[in-house]
Parts: sequence; C-alpha cells; structure tokens
Amino acid sequence: MPLDRRATVAGFLGAALALGVLAYLVGVEDLLFALSMARTPVAAGVLVVAALWMVAWALALRTVLGALGAAISPWRATAVYAGVLFANNVTPFGQAGGEPVSALLISEAASTEYETALAAIASADSLNFVPSTAIGLVGVTYFSVTVAVGDRLQVATAAVVALAVALPVVAYIGWRTRDRLEAALVGVVAPAARLVGRYAPRLEAPARSAVRHRVEGFFEAVEVVGTDRRTLLAAVGFSTLGWLAQATALWLALYAIGVVAPVAAVLVAVPVGAIAGVTPLPGGLGGIEAVLIALLVPLAGISAATAAAAVVLHRGAIYWLPTLLGGGVVSALGVDRV
Repeated sequence: MPLDRRATVAGFLGAALALGVLAYLVGVEDLLFALSMARTPVAAGVLVVAALWMVAWALALRTVLGALGAAISPWRATAVYAGVLFANNVTPFGQAGGEPVSALLISEAASTEYETALAAIASADSLNFVPSTAIGLVGVTYFSVTVAVGDRLQVATAAVVALAVALPVVAYIGWRTRDRLEAALVGVVAPAARLVGRYAPRLEAPARSAVRHRVEGFFEAVEVVGTDRRTLLAAVGFSTLGWLAQATALWLALYAIGVVAPVAAVLVAVPVGAIAGVTPLPGGLGGIEAVLIALLVPLAGISAATAAAAVVLHRGAIYWLPTLLGGGVVSALGVDRV
C-alpha cells in the first residue's frame, strides 16, 4: 500500500505556503526575535515531554494490540508508533490518510493480519479523541467561569462541545448499524479491488469472498476492543497521559520564551488545534499552527509573534521528532511498499 508521492509532495507544498503566509502575518522579524529569546534548557524539556507523549500513545496502541492477541514489547511498540506518526505526518488528511499505511507497518512489526492491525490503529485513534474532548471541556469551562476572552473562546467551546456530542452519537449509530456498514464496505471495496487488479498486472484482485472475510475480520477485531473494559480503561488512561504531555509541551514552549501561561490555555488550545489535523495538509502542518496561534493570543494574552514562536518550538517537537524517528523506523523495518 504505497504512499501517493505526488499527493504528498503537493501537500507539503501547500503546507509550506500556509506556513509562509502565517509567518508573514505574524511578522518574520518579530518571530525570529521571539525565538532568539528562547531558553535552551527549557526548549530541550519540550522535546523530552514530546517523547513522553509518543511513548504514552504507543502504549495505548500496544494495549489494543494485546487485546487482539498481537503481543508486542513496549520498546517495539514505541518504535512502531513512531512509524505510524511518520505515516500520518507525510500523508494528506493526517490520521485518515495515514491509517492504511500505518496498518501495514503494524501488521509486519506485530506479525498479525492486516485487518487486525487496521482495527487496532483505528480503535487506538478513536479512543484518543475521548480524553481530548474531556480535557478541552475542562479548559473552556475554566475560562467561561473566570475570564471573558471573546469570540475565539466561543469558537473553541463550540468545537469542543461539538466533538463531545458527535463522537458518542457517531459511535452509537455505527455500532447499531455495523452489519449494514460491513455489507456496504464489502460492496465498495470488492469492485475497487477488481479495478486495481485490472490495471496493475502485478497485483491479483481478491475474490469477493476474500474481501468479505477481511472486512468481517476487521469488524470482529473492533468489537473485541469495544467490549473489553479493561483494555478500554488502560488505553484511555495512556491516551490521557499523552494529551497532558502535549499540553505540558506547549506550556513549556511558552515558558521557554518567557511566558507563564494559564494551564487552561494549553488545555483548550491543544485538543482544538488537533481538529485541524483533518485538513488536506500532511499531518495538519500549517493548519494546526494557525489554530494554535489564533487561540493562544487571546487565551494567554500574548502577541501573535510570541505565540508563533512558542508554537514553532512545540510543533518542532510534536511534529518533526516523530517524523524523523518514524522515517528511520520505516526504513529499518524494510517496508519498501510504503
């Protein structure tokens, strides 16, 4: 399942343009001056906390894989999850675009079937949204009670509340109609597989029965995870730790340039900023930065250049650290189809 390199290149060009426009709007000289004020030891702490976030979410994935009978060590899970983040960060639409490739990495590293790996990463990514909405609600509730910060907090509140309502509703509807979803997915995948087999001589199109078997395996794996309370609690616990690490990394990035921000500011900014990861840009690059800056200016009471400098430090750790490490993992695993 190779990456669409043309789409990836186009995505990075779009991200570069978005970042360039963002730097122009906040002022390049002001941004560079703010970055020059960063304290190196604190900036290094941002990297350490970002590594903690990556390990926590890797353990959440490991927990889900364990429930599906695919045992994997914590160290290998961390390495594989770095590869997963690499796939998410170099494909358009973030996790949605990277999950098929991520499943390939996981299936080879954990020696499990592809549909099981796909169910594991889909379940882990879905569970990651649960604590993000709770953390965001804590932040917006604090600001709503203590401070009036205008329209941007209203937008952030609407985004968090919409997620908090939409996620359980979509999950409930999907669970109740899973048989119809399964049949519909077979009806879409089987013709698509035949089309690929027709125009790619080296690939043999699977029979409809084989497609049905794989789709059934995917839904069975998701059902196993969804009905295992111990797995759900452990995975959500690791996910919550990861979100708090991300928020801490942003707080430290602000502190590195001399800003002591309210904790609630980063609790709001991080989960709302993550919503921008669904943009067509690779890993949300450019979109997430714009949202974080727009929120930090009113929530932390700082200038756009100062907010941008903190976001550069934060995203340098959250985006580029796993991208660089994950690229090495993909190469080491020998997944030449990625």
